[in-house]
Amino acid sequence: MDYFPTFMNLQGQPCVVIGGGDVAARKAGLLAKAGARLTIVSPELCAALQAEAVAGRLLHLAAPFAPEHLANATLVIAATDDETVNRQVADTARAQRIPVNVVDQPDLCSFIMPAIIDRSPVVIAVSTGGGVPVLARLIRAKLETMIPSTYGELAKLATEFRDRVKARFGSVTARRIFWEDVLQGDVAEKVFSGNIDAGRKLLEQALQQAEQGTRNLGAVYLIGGGPGNPDLLTFRALRLMQQADIVLYDALVAPEIVDLCRRDAERIFVGKQSSNHALPQEDINQLLVYHAQQGKRVARLKGGDPFIFGRGGEEIETLVEYNVPFEVVPGITSAQGASSYAGIPLTHRDHAQSCTFVTGHRRDGAGEVDLDWPSLTRPEQTVVVYMGVGQLPEICRQMIAYGRSANTPAAIIERATTSRQRVVIGNLQSLPDKATEQQVKAPALIVIGSVVSLHEKLCWFKTQ
Repeated sequence: MDYFPTFMNLQGQPCVVIGGGDVAARKAGLLAKAGARLTIVSPELCAALQAEAVAGRLLHLAAPFAPEHLANATLVIAATDDETVNRQVADTARAQRIPVNVVDQPDLCSFIMPAIIDRSPVVIAVSTGGGVPVLARLIRAKLETMIPSTYGELAKLATEFRDRVKARFGSVTARRIFWEDVLQGDVAEKVFSGNIDAGRKLLEQALQQAEQGTRNLGAVYLIGGGPGNPDLLTFRALRLMQQADIVLYDALVAPEIVDLCRRDAERIFVGKQSSNHALPQEDINQLLVYHAQQGKRVARLKGGDPFIFGRGGEEIETLVEYNVPFEVVPGITSAQGASSYAGIPLTHRDHAQSCTFVTGHRRDGAGEVDLDWPSLTRPEQTVVVYMGVGQLPEICRQMIAYGRSANTPAAIIERATTSRQRVVIGNLQSLPDKATEQQVKAPALIVIGSVVSLHEKLCWFKTQ
């Protein structure tokens, strides 16, 4: 290691910043957040530092730097644009064995300022040894998206119970297993959702159950996997997928998304395809209950959003019946993803003032498509048909029969948002033949309405 990573307690400690510009203000702000007692040495101050001085939150010494300014200092930062002054500060601090940082001059530093992810009391520092601070900031930005802002609240809650947990579990291993379950389970999820009191209550229950030797009841996470592109998963979806012991996934969930689940999680395919159901819906419902009652965390992974033609409501009705804890994580709907990536806005002031989602799936695979055709043929609306590839000719025929013009623009979007996306454009008259010619297959959505005419102009997502 070029630098040894460490954290300093600066609460109430005297810290000195040499310089009065914007850079000095940023460094002073970080020290202030850590509770330091600040002194700024500079003939002049920028507006931000001047406001802090007037408010009495720092001491301003309006003078050029002199060695006596570092007397009794715990830490020093030089942030001037004068290299000679910066070097003088560094030499003086080193002579007095005071940690010193000179902004953008790592060769003069005894310590460097990392990029910081602040989830106090959880604090993460990222450093490139002062050589490429931009890279450190980019890494920090990635970590910011992965670590919920409420991690600090979780750490505070865990600290409340630290002594009790230590007293309950005699071995380090037992404590580790307990905390792993707590910090990756329902307690953490309640805190992440902002319900800290509920998290505290669950943690209390977990400790009581551990003392009584009883098994915790598992939980089910009903997760929207989005339209196919893994980059469109929500942070919460990814986090719960990484925690689940068992994953039940549908045919419409892209393999790349299933691969993001925890490596050692058991994976069970429960997908439904036309006239080919891996498991009946009732069996899926009971499977969720069974695994949760065994104390497992179950991820029920669905394409798109669980509550839009995903039978999510049916599944959680069963969970409620059996008193199984559950959580629903919305996903970007297939219609939203497909239309956005195809450059077809679902509403537009000049084309459509409303949008209707319907399913073209025939119940039990038999009979005609049973839809409210008169309402679907109203002008100035967009109609999105889920699971309608096999019934495309019938859908287009009925739309025309109930009054929609045969020239109404229509599109079918296959494998939306992925590198294999295809968009076939036509109208109600021509689209069935075009889809047959190009051998379009599920998963695909049908979009009907004037908005489809905007595709050529607005299409931004290009695939190979």
